[in-house]
Amino acid sequence: MVNDRYLGDIYQNRFSGTDALKKDLIWRELARYLQRFVPVDAPVLDIACGQGEFIRNISALEKWACDMTTSSRLSSDIHFIQANGLHLRDLLPSDYFGCVFLSNYLEHLASSEAVIEQLKVAHSLLKPNGTLVVLQPNIRLVGQAYWDFIDHKTPLTEKSLEEAALLAGFATEKMITRFIPYTTKSRTPQRPSFVRLYLRIKPIWRFMGKQTLYIGRKSERDIDYAALR
Repeated sequence: MVNDRYLGDIYQNRFSGTDALKKDLIWRELARYLQRFVPVDAPVLDIACGQGEFIRNISALEKWACDMTTSSRLSSDIHFIQANGLHLRDLLPSDYFGCVFLSNYLEHLASSEAVIEQLKVAHSLLKPNGTLVVLQPNIRLVGQAYWDFIDHKTPLTEKSLEEAALLAGFATEKMITRFIPYTTKSRTPQRPSFVRLYLRIKPIWRFMGKQTLYIGRKSERDIDYAALR
């Protein structure tokens, strides 16, 4: 990952105050859609929460978030841990959360091994049968634009994401390879009404979707490594 010393400068430069407001409006609609995968009667953890666009807009019994930088936008009902996501085993209880959420994060990790390790950390924090939700840019769909962000390090497709999740102990429940556009800085209309309409008209996703949505279930079964060959 990029050293946290530089993260504040990177994101301050990347997202203006206007951009942040636009992202928040988009995430209100995305959270409504994602709520179907997120239990309202269990604690939810948002790893690498950023400004908390997801965790602020989702419903849950308890809201938890972590990031390497702090945010003034997190509300008082959110339990915030300032930490590297890879270190959460030492900071949070095992088998506690009903859902762990990761958005636009795994590509920032230094290697594929780190991606698998982060998913293993998520697995250890989840209750039995808990849900992993990953929203992830897909390099196969994005192409070279994947590297337009200086802090992107590890390329992932829907297949490598699923393989990493399997190695971490998850069983795939749902994979939407083409879900939403790559970035909130796109020219696509971003008013809430357009986002709401986009999420309802799934055929559009096949043309505009550049990020993959993965839903996995914590599995206690032995991993079938032969299935990966």
